[in-house]
This record gives sequence, C-alpha cells and structure tokens, in this order.
Amino acid sequence: MVTFDHRDPGTPEAVWARAPRLHAARPLELDGIDRLVVLAAHPDDESLGAGGLISLAARAGARVRVVVATLGEQSHPRSPTRTPADLARVRRAEAAAATDRLADGVVPELLGLPDGALASAGEALRAPVAEAAAWAAAGRRGVLAAPWGDDGHVDHEVLGRAARAAASVHGVECLEYPVWLWHWGGPEDLPPHGIRVLALDAPACAAKEQALAAHASQVLPLSPAPGDEALLGPHVLARFRRPAEHFFVLPPAGQAPDAAAVFDDVHRGAEDPWDVDSSWYERRKRAVTLAALPRPRYRRVLEAGCSLGALTAELTDRAESVLAVDASGVAVERARQRLAELPGVQVEQRRLPGQWPPGRFDLVVVSETGYFLDAAQLGGLLDRVAGSLEPDGHLLLCHWRHPIEGWPLDGADVHAAVHADARFGPLLRHTERDFLLEVFEPVGPRTAGAGTC
Repeated sequence: MVTFDHRDPGTPEAVWARAPRLHAARPLELDGIDRLVVLAAHPDDESLGAGGLISLAARAGARVRVVVATLGEQSHPRSPTRTPADLARVRRAEAAAATDRLADGVVPELLGLPDGALASAGEALRAPVAEAAAWAAAGRRGVLAAPWGDDGHVDHEVLGRAARAAASVHGVECLEYPVWLWHWGGPEDLPPHGIRVLALDAPACAAKEQALAAHASQVLPLSPAPGDEALLGPHVLARFRRPAEHFFVLPPAGQAPDAAAVFDDVHRGAEDPWDVDSSWYERRKRAVTLAALPRPRYRRVLEAGCSLGALTAELTDRAESVLAVDASGVAVERARQRLAELPGVQVEQRRLPGQWPPGRFDLVVVSETGYFLDAAQLGGLLDRVAGSLEPDGHLLLCHWRHPIEGWPLDGADVHAAVHADARFGPLLRHTERDFLLEVFEPVGPRTAGAGTC
C-alpha cells in the first residue's frame, strides 16, 4: 500500500496531460449500456472518478444507480468544529445533492459502513456489491464501475477488488476509476493495459463541476481553524477537471486480460512495438531460435502469437508451410503485409487455445507469448499442442526471464508447466540472462484431441 498526504503537491496535472499511454488509450464506448452501477467508497468518489460517466449514461437513457459504502465521517479526524457524526450528516446530504446534479432523480444508496474500515466489513460489503453486479447483469449491457483496486487508499482498494470479483461472477463489465493515483503516482504507475478514456462533452463537464461543488465539506474549509482544511484542494481538483475520465478494465486475480484488445492497443500505439527489426536482442534471439531447431526442415509449422511476423519470415526458410496466428487483428494485418511475397505462409487471427487450427504440425513455436495466458488457458494450450503434434514433432518455447507486469504468469511458470506435463520430454535447453529457450518432444500417448471450437 502506498502512502501519501493530500496536502502535498502530488503529481502536477501537466505531467498527466503529457502521458503517452493516456493519449493512446482506447475510447470507452457507451453504446448499448442500459444499466450502470457506480460504487463509491466515500461520498465524492463517484463525482471525482465517474461523474462524467454517470451524466453521459443517464442522458443516453441508461438506468443508473450510485451505491456509496461509507458516509466519509473520518474525512477530518482533527476537526475542532465537527464530530464524525456531524460530518456523516453533512456528507449524506452532499451525496444526494451531487448525485442529483449528475443524473436527475437518482438517489444515492448509502450503506453507512465505517469509514476507513471496509477491510473488515466482510459480508456487509460483499453482499450489496454482489447484488449490484447481479442487477447490472440483468440488462442487455450492464456495467459496474468502482474505485481502482490499487488506488492507494485501503477503502478504495477493498471496494474495487470486491467489485472486480463480483463482476466476474455475474459476467458484467467492470470499470475501475482511479482517484488518488493521480496524486501519488506517475505515468509509470498506470496499469500496463486495459486503459479506457471517456470523452466528456460540455454538459457532462458542467454537471461534474456542479457535483464537485456540492461536496462542499471536501472542497472548501470547514472553518478557518487548523484541522478544518479542505481535503480536496485546487491541486487535487485539477486532475478531475479534464474533459475526459479514465477507467481501467482489469481481469480478476489469476485471469489473463483480453489479449486481442490488449495487443490491438499495443500495435495501434506503435508501428513496431517490440523493435523487432532494430533491436539486437530481438534479432539475436531469432537467430538463436533457428539455431536451436533440431531438424534442418519441417513440414508444417504453427507459430502461436506471430505479432508483426518477423520470426515467421525466418521460419519459412526452414519449413514447407508456416501457419502464423495472433489474437490481434491489427497485428495480423501488418504481418500479412510483411509476409505477402513469401511462399507457404498463412496468417490468421485466432485466439488460442480456443480457436486452435485443424490439422497436425511437426513444429509448434510459442515464443514470448505463453505468459499472456492464464493457468487454465496454458493448460488448454498444452492439450491442443499434445493433440496436434506429430510423433516426431517438436515444441519450442522461448520466453523473457524477467517479471511480466500485469499478467498472471511469467516465463518460468510457462516452462515449468511443460516440464510438469508427462506428455512432453525435454530435448534442449538454452539459458541466458534475458531469455530461456527450450525444445520438447512428445512422449507417450496423447489423450487430447485437436480441432476448432
């Protein structure tokens, strides 16, 4: 958990305004949203992080609910003029006024859980969050929005992670909005993927500004006395006066993000996101990969995760035919352009392991892609490989040896899973500081069938 003080200057808004990954964020589309629940840990979180979303969704005809976990009675613990009970009464009224300014007629649902103690709320928090997710799931396109699960405030994190889990159970979209990240963090602290941006029009910006003003106990001093200072000073509010709101779309713990969406973003953001043509690491790694192949030539090769097709092009010198697949449609189109003149190459958009191609292969290459799966998906991939690999075939794995931020597995996990699978036997191992390359061969009977699904 990070530590911060709201009175510190924090990260200037000008730094965030220049952040490349915010500029490259995919738009958050509101089309089809008919049910929206915005969860807030404290009164004002909903206005700060999702006020524009509430306003736009309500104007588009969505049914909107705002559920606030606490009354924020601990916002001024050293106040000489207000007790926590006083603040609870004030903030209850402020929440109602702010919500009404964002979406006419919407009344906030105030759970009244202890401020600063959501970590010990247990079922008193989980049950209403689950009910909100179930309600959203009953719509054609229901959405749950909640504070980011790594926002640096314990109440925000507890609520955000509970919402993420409930959304997964009920099959609804979960948007996590940061509040304090903008203060204590920097562009390097943004999630590695899943950032979405919602552009706010003038009416949405005006409604949000009015909602923020309604939280007077937070944006203005309670009195001139020490301890009654404004919690949300101008330097804090500047980060919420952008003509846009940012949300993070993150999977539950242990699950991989949507690879197609992630890598479409990656490839839209740069012509060559991995520097495959200019990086010595990339060029040398491909040379080591080709040198490690046990046979001079293969009949039919499957490359899982081809990206721009740099390795694909070199594999064509060692194979009669190569099928290169990638989850990203943007990457597939670029790979097709790159490989258009090479014979025996086919490039397809497929999500592996579910959309496994038909037929058999005598070489399957999984190079720097295995850790973009979760454990269940990796197990499914190995089932598919085992079911489609020729008896004399090979499985080649090559992965970065350092931590993979934002994904549930790393390279060591991927290689360990293959070593633990009795259907594969190790044939070759090459270890360097930055990558591990191994070749496996099939062992014993293969019980999993191949094919599409």
